[in-house]
Amino acid sequence: MAEFNEKRVYQQIRNFERAMDGFEADQPFSRYLTAFFKQNKQMGSSDRKSISRLCYNYFRLGMAAPLLSQQRRLVLAEFLCEKDSTLVALLEPAYMDKIGLPLAEKLAFLEDEGMLTLNDLFPFHEHLSTEIDAKLFLKSQLVQPNLYIRVKQGKNNVVRALLEENQIPYSIIGEQTISLANGTSLQRFSALEGLIEVQDLSSQRTLDFMQPKQKEFWWDCCAASGGKSLLLMDACPTVNLFVSDLRMSILRNLDERFERAGIKHYRKKILDLTKDPSPILGKEQFDGIILDAPCSGSGTWGRTPEMIRQFKTSKITEFSSLQKSIASHVAGHVKVGKPLVYITCSVFKAENEDVVQYIVDNFGFEIESMQTLKGYEVQADSMFVARLIKQ
Repeated sequence: MAEFNEKRVYQQIRNFERAMDGFEADQPFSRYLTAFFKQNKQMGSSDRKSISRLCYNYFRLGMAAPLLSQQRRLVLAEFLCEKDSTLVALLEPAYMDKIGLPLAEKLAFLEDEGMLTLNDLFPFHEHLSTEIDAKLFLKSQLVQPNLYIRVKQGKNNVVRALLEENQIPYSIIGEQTISLANGTSLQRFSALEGLIEVQDLSSQRTLDFMQPKQKEFWWDCCAASGGKSLLLMDACPTVNLFVSDLRMSILRNLDERFERAGIKHYRKKILDLTKDPSPILGKEQFDGIILDAPCSGSGTWGRTPEMIRQFKTSKITEFSSLQKSIASHVAGHVKVGKPLVYITCSVFKAENEDVVQYIVDNFGFEIESMQTLKGYEVQADSMFVARLIKQ
């Protein structure tokens, strides 16, 4: 590697420590970091870039090597997450002849040295869903997922031309799916507005389980900002869509996204689905319900690795209970022979297979298909989806 400025490396470490010391884990780290940079306007772009890299690499270490100092853990994180590092070169030069090795070999080296244990990267591994390869999933926590976009139907050529014109590297994953390097800024390209949606690969693949038909009535019951609804409507624009969520502020975000996408014909309602919605919906039934349930989000922690340190095992049971409660209140609004599509971005069995079994056992559904979407194999989020048919 090129020669480095020792003073500069120590300044980067101090900036990292300042950023970490001010983080109280009461918000996403990305939001905190934006505020931190606004308060420290003297930091240039290279400072911001190095702080972001060091902090996120540090979080990726999860709960591994808990007895070591913060600085020592940072060295291990840099060693695992990077192919080159001036910080490692300064503080642990003996590691530099191995820093370019494949991740699996670097992990094996640190385990042999007694520096960390693989399972500690993700201390909730015992709760993983059945289909997940625990070792591959744990290793994936050290790799930043890609940025994925979904291209609106019929707009492939123009989107690719715009990306090429602006010299943005990309890979074609499917007919409507494009992969970009994480951190690629698309907001500055206004011409892309209305042509694409930023949506993870696994999230896009949930469409395979919806299978909407023209003019059917569908309810996206925990719609949030409308990602699954946008997916549904792009595939089948004549669907009669009803969306609901707990707060109006959430549905306003959905309205803005729908307006950009050109979707105008839909109904919306504020509903608290921890309670029976029948006093509002009456006996209304739907040809399909999307239950993208509130969850731990554990399948997305490759993007938000700070969550690993903030999460408590007890939350898994809390989310599972919430999911069962919501399912119990929407199940009666599915027509016989029609699907309830249950989705989470969790990797925990209690939120996934266990909730599906609860729905089957109590509300007259059969499993038509069920799958863990293994994003950890392709640098994407990991999700769970099941298509349940009302009997």
